[in-house]
Amino acid sequence: MSTPLERPHVWLPGSPGHPPLLLLHGTGGDEHDLLPLREQLAPQAPVLSVRGTVLENGMPRFFRRLCEGVFDEDDLRHQVEELATFLRAAEQHYDVAPGAWTAVGFSNGANIASALLFGRPDSLAGAIVLAAMVPYRDGPPHADLIGRNVLISNGRRDPMATAEHTSTLAEQFRTAGAEVTLLPHDGGHTLDPRLLPRMADWLARTRP
Repeated sequence: MSTPLERPHVWLPGSPGHPPLLLLHGTGGDEHDLLPLREQLAPQAPVLSVRGTVLENGMPRFFRRLCEGVFDEDDLRHQVEELATFLRAAEQHYDVAPGAWTAVGFSNGANIASALLFGRPDSLAGAIVLAAMVPYRDGPPHADLIGRNVLISNGRRDPMATAEHTSTLAEQFRTAGAEVTLLPHDGGHTLDPRLLPRMADWLARTRP
């Protein structure tokens, strides 16, 4: 890439005064997958939806993994820096206040959102992470997340983002100072659309 903004993405302008959303898809998705969430979560919000640039068997991801459930943490750290650089360029190009984004990520997108909060906390105001695992096996980088809000929505029957992942991730965010809300559902590795109104309420209450 010759410039950061050549990374595939979709930008949807919003109404003045509405904090922007950063949409981050799951494995095999792209920058169009999560766009319908805008209408459900914050119809007037500006939206930046980004494609992961790592390919796994032809499927876009935001960082490599060594095998199922085992992340390449060196690549994860590298991709956090790449995404943070892209966001800085997007803020300048689209006239967005630095660090104003609330990330909404699913699965692999949720994991890069968590890693971005820990690794580059000034990049995000908060996050909604869906089907989220623990990005760093031995603990995340030290981060000051006071003033950040995080909502975790995992399925009780999720074989990948297990109850242990959920509790560990929540504790890591709380230890860093974030305000954490848990919104579980009874499904598996998916998003429960019945929870979207509650996520929208949370977003309206916690937005900067």
